[in-house]
Amino acid sequence: MAPTNPMSLQPLPLGEGSDRLHALGQDAAFARLRGDDTGQGASFLDTLKSSIAQVNEAQLQADAAISGIITGEQSDVAGTMIAVQKANLSFQLMTQVRNKIVEAYEKVMRMPV
Repeated sequence: MAPTNPMSLQPLPLGEGSDRLHALGQDAAFARLRGDDTGQGASFLDTLKSSIAQVNEAQLQADAAISGIITGEQSDVAGTMIAVQKANLSFQLMTQVRNKIVEAYEKVMRMPV
């Protein structure tokens, strides 16, 4: 029995899952998403990884600023609050982008073949 929700954690039958993975591995469009394409420009996956790394860096900077305030090494409360808000906004944006990607994936999975 195939799961009704493509994002569910129910296991797929072994043959069906491996067939899907094999088909994805052969797909040229999927190769571009993985970054295997030798064409110009960054792949979608590279752009996504870069964006996630930037969000992570903002979170680490905010954590460092908070630690500096707590330990007394830093007295710039306004700068710390700006760093925290910047990290918060970037995380919220990343969450919304993730939601849009999942929504688009679900729409594609609902398309009749």
